[in-house]
Amino acid sequence: MRLKDKIALITGGAAGIGYATTKRFIEEGAQVVICDVNQKAGEDAVRDLGPNSDFYRVDVTDRASVGGWVESVLEKYGRADILVNNAGIVRDSLLVKMKDGELVKQMPEADFDLVISINLKGVFNCTQAVAPAMIRQGGGVILSATSIVGIDGNIGQTNYIATKAGVIGMTKAWARELGRHNIRVNAVAPGFTATEILMSMPEKILEGMKARTPLGRMGQPEDIANAYLFLASDEASFISGEVLRVDGGIVIGT
Repeated sequence: MRLKDKIALITGGAAGIGYATTKRFIEEGAQVVICDVNQKAGEDAVRDLGPNSDFYRVDVTDRASVGGWVESVLEKYGRADILVNNAGIVRDSLLVKMKDGELVKQMPEADFDLVISINLKGVFNCTQAVAPAMIRQGGGVILSATSIVGIDGNIGQTNYIATKAGVIGMTKAWARELGRHNIRVNAVAPGFTATEILMSMPEKILEGMKARTPLGRMGQPEDIANAYLFLASDEASFISGEVLRVDGGIVIGT
């Protein structure tokens, strides 16, 4: 078992990629503590996942909420070996939309701020809360969700792309800062992945995503979970500051 007796914390672990990652980590011997803002989804998840999972309701944008979660985990389990910053949302919109020379629509400031607060500040909050414990215990692994659009860009996702590019920057900074404490820091950049949110899109759009992916299919949450598992394991013991694309070979814009 690649994660035998490890204590892993996963944000947004109640559904999608977070749930799949939790399941894979448990299969490889970890005790996983997930957090989510959705109380019912979190409780349902740990009921399905069994005794090697635990759930706390946490708002990653709230530093006090995050701090309380981490303190509770340390009190109960004594350590924090792995952090997966998975929680995130989308609020897509064009920067501006013009018609006949007139502005008819633009990305709402509230949507920009909300995505930044969850996808970027949330990663900062959780990492800053966990890092001291990892330093004291002599090491750990910090993994964060970015995206291929954080590398390649995309239309209509200014806020989302800003967060995912920011996560890449923080990953590289933290790999340098924390490496001397035996803490590895990496990120995973999924391509089109069949999560609940994505699969709610019209079939025509989904078929277009498949057609643009050289391997000819959507990624599955388990594909991303396996990437997190590799980076969390000792098999990746000399990898830090990297972004692992899991995207079927796609380059956005092609």
